[in-house]
Amino acid sequence: MTPILRATLVAIWLALPAKAADLTVFAAASLGDAMAELATAWEADTGQDVALVLAGSSTLARQIDAGAPADVFVSANETWMDWLVARERAVAESRVDIASNRLVLVAHDPAASSDADITTQTDILGTLGESGRLAIALPEAVPAGIYAKTALTELGLWENLQARLAPTDNVRAALALVALGEAPLGIVYATDAVAEPRVVTAGVFPEDTHPAIRYPAAVVSDTSSAEAANTFVAWLVNPAAQAVLARYGFLPVGMPE
Repeated sequence: MTPILRATLVAIWLALPAKAADLTVFAAASLGDAMAELATAWEADTGQDVALVLAGSSTLARQIDAGAPADVFVSANETWMDWLVARERAVAESRVDIASNRLVLVAHDPAASSDADITTQTDILGTLGESGRLAIALPEAVPAGIYAKTALTELGLWENLQARLAPTDNVRAALALVALGEAPLGIVYATDAVAEPRVVTAGVFPEDTHPAIRYPAAVVSDTSSAEAANTFVAWLVNPAAQAVLARYGFLPVGMPE
């Protein structure tokens, strides 16, 4: 285990409550607000406490693989869930897609508001100006960043924008840069744009420019609460849980991005 990973794990473990929860759920940062409400609803229905740990999917997956105490993992893309399943760190039979999302360009300037599709002619570089940077989750590891790089590459925009990126550890950090005005533009999920009043959607990436954005959930293999973890994952696709996700802008699986 590298010193950096060890330090990260210590930080996560210290962040967990002193009183052990009935369930510890590691979930993608973009699900934060929705998962908080879902956890509250679950606790009210079952009496079981839920501890949420939110971060980029890549960070969470690596922590689970290294032995961090988790019962359920909810990823923002299929790749990191595939990785854990392949390493027998997540239970394949428990896996279910709970939601889908869209990828959007957001801006700090309200005048940039637009719901038009991003195209090969969209002048993102020009909108950034001489020194502005494009906030983006890490494009080699974090799902939102991977989707963004794929979409920009498909549109022929990636090469000119690479030197103007402001990479962040997760999508909510990229959103924060735009919300604070530290970056004029960013690429995030549609649900992030809805959650932050200090940004506006400045364009939508067509669904055929990137893989479908899916959120798979699964039970972690070495959970000490297998029955509760399996029940929680199954509960995430019932109508009540899906209604919560819909209120935060998430789409049901199977709908176009």
